[in-house]
Amino acid sequence: MTKPVALTIAGSDSGGGAGIQADIKAMEANGVFAASVIVAVTAQNTQAVTAAHDLPPDFVAAQIDAVVDDLDVAAYKTGMLSSAAIIETVAERIDARDLTPLVVDPVMISKSGFKLLQDAAIATLREALIPQATLLTPNLHEASHLTDKTVETVDDAKAVAEALHALGPKAVLVKGGHLNDTAEAVDVLYDGTCFRTFAAPRIETPNTHGTGCTYASAIAAHLAHGHDLPLAVDRAKRYVTRAIDHALPLGGGHGPTNHFFHLNAADAFE
Repeated sequence: MTKPVALTIAGSDSGGGAGIQADIKAMEANGVFAASVIVAVTAQNTQAVTAAHDLPPDFVAAQIDAVVDDLDVAAYKTGMLSSAAIIETVAERIDARDLTPLVVDPVMISKSGFKLLQDAAIATLREALIPQATLLTPNLHEASHLTDKTVETVDDAKAVAEALHALGPKAVLVKGGHLNDTAEAVDVLYDGTCFRTFAAPRIETPNTHGTGCTYASAIAAHLAHGHDLPLAVDRAKRYVTRAIDHALPLGGGHGPTNHFFHLNAADAFE
């Protein structure tokens, strides 16, 4: 027995709900073996990010090379890349090693308001990394920040998807969980030719820590399985919706999604 391999390149969340910890859980829950490259560590829980520390860019590059030199990686995902130097390093390795398909989740800010992407690094993200993406997966705040456009409706989401596609990614998925003109959580996928929308019930819960990381990682997992992009997004959307529906009320802030909602631990011993 074997599994496809997916690689996440992102920052660590000490609370375990988001970041590289969420990426690994989501990838494994969607049937792939998850490898990881840690670019930063954060002091974080369900309530706040209190500190962050970047790893040296050359060590980030060494991790990427170590994984791809040995493992047959079938899909890649980036998350928190906080500085221009780290983005440049990751983008250079992606280009040099031809690391595709690539899901770029442009993480910018935590739920508590802590900046996870330095302002000075946004231009580097636009110019060096986004053009290499198979899929760019911004939430509404990130899409607005990257385009200087207001995003409140499905039509707005389509407009920013077109604007972001002009930066060079093969496709853009605008995650519309907080659009105000629909009762459902509607995401907009644009590949330069046509729009597709993916809708699911909007779940009222404060426990949504790590949903963006989880969603993007699940998409990468299904790309690693060899699915085309619309099917990968569809399966990941259904997975993350159920993970939110079974979210865990842990801690005193935004609890995490339940990545393994479909598993009963007792089954492993029968």
